[in-house]
Amino acid sequence: MSIRLRMIITWASIICCNSVFAQTTRDATLKEATLEACVQYALTHQPILQQSLLDEAIVEKQIQGKLADWYPQLNLNYNLQHSFELPVAYFSGAYIRNGNYNTSNIGLNVTQNIFNKDALFASRTAEDIRKQSKQNTSFNKIDLAVTVSKAFYDVLLTRQQVSVLNEAVVRLERSLKDAVSQYQSGVADKTDYKRATIALNNAKAQRKQTMDLIIAKLSYLKQLMGVSDSTVVQLQYDTSHMETDALADTSASLQYENRIEYKSLQTQQRLQQANEKYYRSAFVPSISAFGNYNMGYLNNEFFKTYNQGFSNSNIGILLSLPIFQGNKRVLQVRQAELQTRRVDWEMTLLKSKLNTQYAQALALYKGNLSNYQALKENVILADDVYKTLDIQYRSGIKTYLDVIIAESDLRTAQLNFYNALFQLLQSKLDVQKALGTIQY
Repeated sequence: MSIRLRMIITWASIICCNSVFAQTTRDATLKEATLEACVQYALTHQPILQQSLLDEAIVEKQIQGKLADWYPQLNLNYNLQHSFELPVAYFSGAYIRNGNYNTSNIGLNVTQNIFNKDALFASRTAEDIRKQSKQNTSFNKIDLAVTVSKAFYDVLLTRQQVSVLNEAVVRLERSLKDAVSQYQSGVADKTDYKRATIALNNAKAQRKQTMDLIIAKLSYLKQLMGVSDSTVVQLQYDTSHMETDALADTSASLQYENRIEYKSLQTQQRLQQANEKYYRSAFVPSISAFGNYNMGYLNNEFFKTYNQGFSNSNIGILLSLPIFQGNKRVLQVRQAELQTRRVDWEMTLLKSKLNTQYAQALALYKGNLSNYQALKENVILADDVYKTLDIQYRSGIKTYLDVIIAESDLRTAQLNFYNALFQLLQSKLDVQKALGTIQY
């Protein structure tokens, strides 16, 4: 085996091992997909977030491109010209042709901005533009974290509903067995076990529908996380903490400075104020230093054009100030002032929106909390009623219809409870988002 082939095999083995290790690490993370792990995975792999990070990189390059105007600008100019006819000039009463048929010039030009309103504007706004780009990314991260959390809880609570329906199927199977036994012994007629069969079939169908919903909701969670649909994601969560996690502090007050939208608008205000200063600086001259070095070549014979060169050089300072532009600069300043006032009013409007958003989120949370507490009590009551009626039916006191109704009430109360718990968790996330306590 040749040395080159051995090296290829060695490098291929290393690459394969690294790929397997990376895949194993990634799968290991997804096999212990806690809520925090799901959010962090989404923040790393979600295409929207990747686009935001690329936008940050693009903005940084744009800033660097603008700031490059402060560095010396060096240019090289070259030309080669052949004239078929020399230009004519009038000299001492006669028209004569002068010049050379072949000319060439090579020149170096260097300029250095001393005061330039465009470069100065780029320097003043660089940090705020960077901050604005990062704030856009933070906004997308917060929105994604909330959406992923809601989808995560939705999958868990749907699984809890499947557990409820599993318990209901077990109860109904036991009831059907009891109803058949009582019919065979002549204690009850056939309507009891037929009702039990109908109730059992309905519960199984409802369970199948709910199990199918888990697949769809898990697929949606994978989409939010940026995971391929074929990847296995095993959610890890202690459901006993779910009710505790649903509780929120309803006494907290809104602080505008915590909201990313408010921070972003503050940055926009500063940028607009800088824009106003930029237009005002149009009345100040631009100043730059320059230097030129040129080498000229000329000869009537083409192949001897570069036999002899003549140099010239100079340095100087250039001051440029437009004197009259049809009142354009004044109008631009007035426009910038109006835009600044508009952003100020936008800030006022945003504060009003944030207040309303928090008030609505808090009201919805309190309403969901009351509903959750009532439905939690309903589960306890429905369970007690079902157990009592089941015992009474076995004793021959109550009819089987009463047991079926009680079992249906218990199942409905449990499913409604978990729906209320999901709504409470969802509204808590909305409250946290409205308060600005979710930060990335």
